[in-house]
Amino acid sequence: MNALAVQLSPARRAWRRFRQHRLGFVSLVLFVVLFVMSLGAEFISNDKPLVVRYQNQWYFPVVQTLPETVFGGDFETPTDYLDPFILEQFKQGGNWAWRAPNPYHHSTLDYFAPEPNPAPPSSRNWLGTDDRGRDVLARLLYGFRVSVLFALALTFIGVLLGVITGAIQGFFVGKTDLLFQRFIEIWGAMPELYLLIIFSAVFDPSVSLLLILLSLFGWMGLSDYVRAEFLRNRQLDYVKAARALGLGHGAIIWRHVLPNSMTPVVTFLPFRMSGAILALTSLDFLGLGVPPGTPSLGELLAQGKNNIDAWWISLSTFTVLVVTLLLLTFMGDALRDALDPRKADA
Repeated sequence: MNALAVQLSPARRAWRRFRQHRLGFVSLVLFVVLFVMSLGAEFISNDKPLVVRYQNQWYFPVVQTLPETVFGGDFETPTDYLDPFILEQFKQGGNWAWRAPNPYHHSTLDYFAPEPNPAPPSSRNWLGTDDRGRDVLARLLYGFRVSVLFALALTFIGVLLGVITGAIQGFFVGKTDLLFQRFIEIWGAMPELYLLIIFSAVFDPSVSLLLILLSLFGWMGLSDYVRAEFLRNRQLDYVKAARALGLGHGAIIWRHVLPNSMTPVVTFLPFRMSGAILALTSLDFLGLGVPPGTPSLGELLAQGKNNIDAWWISLSTFTVLVVTLLLLTFMGDALRDALDPRKADA
């Protein structure tokens, strides 16, 4: 271990080891880039132009809902920017429109498509269309965003509940730990899939309902690891010294035990996100996930199953799903090595 590594804090040494794990670090950069791109999906894939210059007036359809009468149409209905008449209007008299690189929203139905749906990849639709005529690339981009945001929310809630319950069990032990363990055994024996089927039949499907239902069961695995860390750390000398100085339970947990028990929590974050994305994809594939019309990787896989000849739907969705899970797995491996105290600094 060199002199520089000795001077660095534990967090900086872990980050340094993580950066030295080339595959994991590159995976983190790629995942962040893809996620940021998906957050700005409206500016990358949208049927509404970003900026329009029409008859010396400036319009921003990406954030405005404009009737087609603004552009010389006959009706007060929202403008269909794929209408050949509207496209022709933008080419006349110095008018112009700056469109997104992929001129389709995830819900766009191209009524002027030259081929029946599902249509194979072409210069018009780079990854083809699904059985309803919606652009597959747009559905993948928006579906990726929904999946990652859902995974982040589910991971956050699961980690929060897991840390709280594991800390209570591991720190107070005794009857508290015994009661929690019996409760977890009973709660974990409940049929999660059956509950999802029942609730999906009773309530209207929604992302928030799905998040709540999955969060009710997603904390138990992490709780066991946090409990084990607290059971080990509560017996160490620095905790006994803190008790001798008169610190309360809350201060000891927050200042001393919790910071030294977070290694398994941080290490499992990418893997928990992978599990959340797979759970959402599986439920969407079975029709128990997000509401109809919401862009979803699972819904695209179901379309691919129902349309075997439309190979581009299954292939592109499978590729996005595999790449996403691989990036998260490589990140998790690198994070595990970076937080391993047995790993020496180069």
